[in-house]
Amino acid sequence: MSLPSRYLLAVASVLLGLAGPAFAQAPSLTERLDRAIDQALADRRIVGTVVVVAQDGKIVYERAAGLADRESKRPMKKDEIFRLASMSKPIVSVAALKLVEQGKLRLDDPVSKWLPDFRPKLADGREAVITVRQLLTHTAGLSYGFFEPGGDGPYHRAGVSDGLDEPGLSLEENLKRIASVPLSYEPGKQWGYSVATDVLGAVVAKAGGAPLPRVVEQLVTAPLGLPDTGFTVKDVARLATPYADGKPEPVRMGDPQVVPFGGAGARFSPSRALDPRSFPSGGAGMVGTARDYVKFLESVRTGSGPVLTAKTASLVGTSQTGTLPINARGLGWGFGFGAAVVLDPAQAHTPQSAGTYEWGGAYGHTWFVDPQKRVTVVALTNTAFEGMAGVFPTQVRDAIYGVTTASVAK
Repeated sequence: MSLPSRYLLAVASVLLGLAGPAFAQAPSLTERLDRAIDQALADRRIVGTVVVVAQDGKIVYERAAGLADRESKRPMKKDEIFRLASMSKPIVSVAALKLVEQGKLRLDDPVSKWLPDFRPKLADGREAVITVRQLLTHTAGLSYGFFEPGGDGPYHRAGVSDGLDEPGLSLEENLKRIASVPLSYEPGKQWGYSVATDVLGAVVAKAGGAPLPRVVEQLVTAPLGLPDTGFTVKDVARLATPYADGKPEPVRMGDPQVVPFGGAGARFSPSRALDPRSFPSGGAGMVGTARDYVKFLESVRTGSGPVLTAKTASLVGTSQTGTLPINARGLGWGFGFGAAVVLDPAQAHTPQSAGTYEWGGAYGHTWFVDPQKRVTVVALTNTAFEGMAGVFPTQVRDAIYGVTTASVAK
């Protein structure tokens, strides 16, 4: 029997149990999640975290653990504000979809309709047409600098910001830098995680008739009542201090700080979130709390409330990429409008249901929505990259489903 088959058989009964009220009432859920969090803190893989789980729209688990600032011994609190990094992408994507609903934007609009000067070319010099749909699905031919081996690729040479660094850089200048780099592939022909949502943010601003932070507030955060989610920090005293992976424990982030990841390592500048001159990065520039984010995801899951209709909201978690390989996830995955989507749990090696959609954030976050089980999970940490791509998010996920995660090498 193959590993995926054994894995699925082992969790089948647990998955069936998640479908009903017993999930919310089961005392073992709290015990499993507490154990996963406590182990990560004891192993000094993360500094602090806030984890929230909702089922059927009701919070069934919420815990703040560890430290928001280790050096001052400030404890993590449930209303801690985090730099969301790529968790900004779904919010900006939903703002774009709202504009589509309003008839102010079309999915197949060429980007050049809204950004006339944004005309990147293919490697052979041909100008390619990029659409709003391709920005939403990361099929636009763009890339990220942290994928460039050795830190010496065209994005680095052009000085493109990934939305995590360069405090004070303007959006106009970064768009100019992005457009100066040859496209990695012909738009629509491949999938490649990229700065596409930063470009999308500029389109949303134009179509919405206001700066991106104002459009997102008008269309998403204000209607949903998300007081702490936006492009500026309203209460600096509640902003979590960021840390980077390290041994024997994470290290407090410098400014800037390069943390190994991908081909070159991601460059962080934590002060960016506090610099009003910094461009509002649609891909990485927002801040928020775990509670706010659960509320946002629940509005998408249910397709109810003041933002999107059920039909439009379903597009976020419906794969839009056909048979294109999603190289950030491997087999069994597709990509919707702002999130990866589980197509085949066995191939994806996950206990999550088919149709589950998820993503994360480079400062150390993950989230997922399992529509079949009506479960929404948000796990924010202040430790990059363990909280996003380390063992911790897998342990949290498996604690939800009652699956045993492989032991962690210390």
